[in-house]
Amino acid sequence: MQAIKQWIGLWLCLPVYGFAQTGQITGTVTGGGRSLQWVQVKAIHAAKGTLTDSMGHFTLAGLALGEHEIAVRMLGFEAQSQKVVLDAAQPTAEIAFDLQESDVSLDEVVITGTMKEVSKLDSPVPVEVYNACFFRANPAPSVFESLQQVNGVRPQLNCNICSTGDIHINGLEGPYTMVLIDGMPIVSGLSTVYGLTGIPQSLIERVEVVKGPASTLYGSEAVGGLINIITKKTEHAPLVSTDVFGTSWGELNADVGVKYAAGSKAQGLVGINYFNYQLPKDNNGDGFTDLTLQHRVSVFNKWSFSRKQGRIFSLAGRYVAEDRWGGEMDWTPAFRGGDSIYGESIGTRRWELFGVYQLPVKELIKLQFSANGHLQDAAYGNVPYVAQQYVVFGQMTWNKSLGHHHDLLLGTALRYTFYDDNTPATASSDGLRNAPSATYLPGLFFQDEIALNARNTLLIGGRYDYNSVHGHIFTPRLNYRLSSADKQRVLRLSAGNGYRVANVFTEDHAALTGARQVVFTEALRPETSWNANANFVARIFTRKNGFIGFDASTWYTYFTNRIVPDYETNPNQIIYSNLDGYSVSKGISLNVDIVWKDLRIIAGGTLMDVTLTEQGQRVRQLFTERITGTWSIGYQFPRLALSLDYTGNVYGPMRLPLLSALDNRPAYSPWFSVQNLQVTRRFAGGWEVYGGVKNLLNFTPVANAIARPFDPFDRQVQFGADGQVVPTAGNPYALTFDPTYVYTSNQGMRGFLGVRYLLRQK
Repeated sequence: MQAIKQWIGLWLCLPVYGFAQTGQITGTVTGGGRSLQWVQVKAIHAAKGTLTDSMGHFTLAGLALGEHEIAVRMLGFEAQSQKVVLDAAQPTAEIAFDLQESDVSLDEVVITGTMKEVSKLDSPVPVEVYNACFFRANPAPSVFESLQQVNGVRPQLNCNICSTGDIHINGLEGPYTMVLIDGMPIVSGLSTVYGLTGIPQSLIERVEVVKGPASTLYGSEAVGGLINIITKKTEHAPLVSTDVFGTSWGELNADVGVKYAAGSKAQGLVGINYFNYQLPKDNNGDGFTDLTLQHRVSVFNKWSFSRKQGRIFSLAGRYVAEDRWGGEMDWTPAFRGGDSIYGESIGTRRWELFGVYQLPVKELIKLQFSANGHLQDAAYGNVPYVAQQYVVFGQMTWNKSLGHHHDLLLGTALRYTFYDDNTPATASSDGLRNAPSATYLPGLFFQDEIALNARNTLLIGGRYDYNSVHGHIFTPRLNYRLSSADKQRVLRLSAGNGYRVANVFTEDHAALTGARQVVFTEALRPETSWNANANFVARIFTRKNGFIGFDASTWYTYFTNRIVPDYETNPNQIIYSNLDGYSVSKGISLNVDIVWKDLRIIAGGTLMDVTLTEQGQRVRQLFTERITGTWSIGYQFPRLALSLDYTGNVYGPMRLPLLSALDNRPAYSPWFSVQNLQVTRRFAGGWEVYGGVKNLLNFTPVANAIARPFDPFDRQVQFGADGQVVPTAGNPYALTFDPTYVYTSNQGMRGFLGVRYLLRQK
């Protein structure tokens, strides 16, 4: 009887067992072109989770039949989720995730500080890394504008009319910043003003920033720091990437990138950037365009070749064609170069070629090379400026490990620069004939990275250059790194020397305008600087897969022979000379990265003091703020495939150039902040739609930034015998026409809307 009861009970329970049938979900997780290990995978409503293995695989077993939402999360990548339905007919399912890198990465590979690939934490030189996701939080039509989100780095406009500018690092002007593309000194000299536009951002992998002198490895111009724009490797690039957006001001920007096969042993990557703005606006009522009208096309092509034993060979080229103008609202090309209606019209044509080739020998020897030509045809009012510059650069490096403690890098480099224009800068001493500038700069450099033990690293290096104009130059460097046993805390100390050979006409837009005469009081000597800085990095991980990172630095830089443009002695002149004294740049900065579930915060602040001391008088440098702050706050809604980004910056007052003691404009800019809001919605198939508002506070500078805009050719200005302006009833403040009183863009609040598409190789 008991056996019968058990048999009946078993049959009664069978329907229950069938109802309680379970299913299983398997899948893979990739990101950045590779399989990802230790990714958190969770079935949200079932409270089941696991981690991916070394191949990026995962399995979630014992799941009830029905709909499940599977979420994956890994620090350094954007979280994703997918919905999966399991039923009796199909109790198993297989899914795949391809994660996009976020703007918080833990252990990036960097090359800028030491000219070789090394983990960011292991590098004895502090390098800040910003990947493409960081810049997508506030999309911009050029790298120049994108860098406004980097703490301690500020794009500075140099002209209210043509909107040219340069990049300041820790308060030092653009000529002290070297800009590299894939490690090659492409953007320098004449192209510094315009070279940061037209780089297709769809092809940018990351941007590496070194603050402080880097002349030991990179030579002249890397005095204040350098920015290295790293383009995507062809093997990791998507098949197609597009990014198109427009603004309510009428701006249109398009980036397109395509990967293609170039034979059986080569891959190519082509990128096109197009920017167009053709709607003059004068919201401040001064009669001049608030934003320079621009039309730009840039084409970039990069090839990577497969070679035996994985040796490197890549070649890239870029061509940029741009036309821009700004000026009085009724200006047309018919008035170009005339003196009836004022306008600044600049035509730029630029080509670049650069690459790297690893020699087919046992040792690790690389040949890097680049060449570029820059042609400029401009008219600043009735003053023409026609210039051409050609730069050819070659460099060979040998990387050799000696035992377990020494990692040597030896190199030799040669740079040739040709520059010619229609100004007195390239005239003979008697002024009777044209005398273009041709400069040779051969150099030798070395560094030895010494692993004292597992936690202590010492880097020593030096560089010798011979400038065909200025002679012998030697620049040493010393770096020390101390890390905790788990590498979560790193202290770096560094000291070094930098130098710069200046060409004023190729660097300072104000020297090219028709508003002032350029005066040299002496033959300019090379600038030199000595720098010391300390950097401390700490990382804290939370139990909820969260992260808090701190990156703090302090620096002190001492300059001699500083070349400083004097705008204030004579309103009709810019007077150039070496500083008869010294200059000091010092300060502290702090960056904080926070990741907590779906919230990410990147914030930074810098406090600095940049001064010039001459004949016992100490003054603050023009166009340099003492306090600056940046932030990028993002929140993801994985279930909605939605993200929200709030970015912004804040700047303290900076000293501005006044034209006379009677000039009634403020001597300092006000505190100001530019803030932006963006919403992004992701769709299946690699599509994204984004939109938002830029300059939420609608901040614009004072309306009278351009002095005497109603008299751009100074016809109603009277001058005394000493060249100074004489106050009159029509000119009580003794001003001349001048567009150099500028600290930020005149562009106010505007909406934007864009779409992105990404097609990856399966």
